[in-house]
Amino acid sequence: MSQKVLLNAKEVNIILHRLACQLIENHNDFSNTVLIGIQPRGKFLANRLCKMLREDYKIKNVELGQLDITFFRDDFRRGDKPLEANTTEIDFVVENKKVVFIDDVLYTGRSIRAALTAIQSFGRPDEIELLTLIDRRFSRHLPIQPDYRGRQVDAINDEKVKVNWIENEGEDSVYLINK
Repeated sequence: MSQKVLLNAKEVNIILHRLACQLIENHNDFSNTVLIGIQPRGKFLANRLCKMLREDYKIKNVELGQLDITFFRDDFRRGDKPLEANTTEIDFVVENKKVVFIDDVLYTGRSIRAALTAIQSFGRPDEIELLTLIDRRFSRHLPIQPDYRGRQVDAINDEKVKVNWIENEGEDSVYLINK
């Protein structure tokens, strides 16, 4: 197994600031916009962006939630081991709001399809956008594209993109791993 650094901590930070600025350009004061991290790994990116918007860009009313998609996936019964659900924390109304789904890696598109189904339990958003740190553009199974992307990566199917967050793995980095 070998791994190559795609992004170091400094590059991740620059990309996060760019994504935050793009969100501000499109959503102004976030009075009609909510951010939702896709569990399990999108929550780290969503938390980081929310903190950045509040602290660095002084946006006061950013609403942040976490969405568990475990039982909405079309492949959830295919594994041998029992599934463990993550938590969903959405303590605000999504009805008629602009929702920004946030996930670390866009790969096949199946997680986002599951999120589109799962969010319907909370109301009917006016609009849904997708923000992803890494877009594996040649791996899509469904016609889903990000509205905001940190970096496009052309990884072939046996390669894995691993996003590390300082809160979870002790460093901010992105690796391309050959199995």
